[in-house]
Amino acid sequence: MNDKYQMILCIVNSGFSETVMKAAKEAGARGGTVIHARGTANKEAEQFFHITIQPDKEIVMILVTDGIKDAVLHALYQSAGLKTEGQGIAFSLPVDEVVGLTVSEPVKGKKDDNSEQVADKAKQAASKSADASEQ
Repeated sequence: MNDKYQMILCIVNSGFSETVMKAAKEAGARGGTVIHARGTANKEAEQFFHITIQPDKEIVMILVTDGIKDAVLHALYQSAGLKTEGQGIAFSLPVDEVVGLTVSEPVKGKKDDNSEQVADKAKQAASKSADASEQ
């Protein structure tokens, strides 16, 4: 796998993980994991950000390729950012290694059904083209 990955973490008020995942999927993410959490912010933080901080949180972890990271972060900001009811923050961290993902391209030495069908169609098209040029 040549893709580089990023882990996007989005921390939102409890009950807004569905909003986060909907926005992320619309931006190209495939799925995520939700962790229930409890915030520890104090009154000074509430005054600094000019928001009331709800202690019950959900952390949504989303693994994405570098190519869609910015689009996903922007979608999360629009749908669940600090100025929404979700009052979310999102950030990304680089990921060094990934195992256990289902890849869309064939694994070395193994063809998937679709690649064989495409190859067969290409052979048929080439054969028809050769037959037509002989006539």
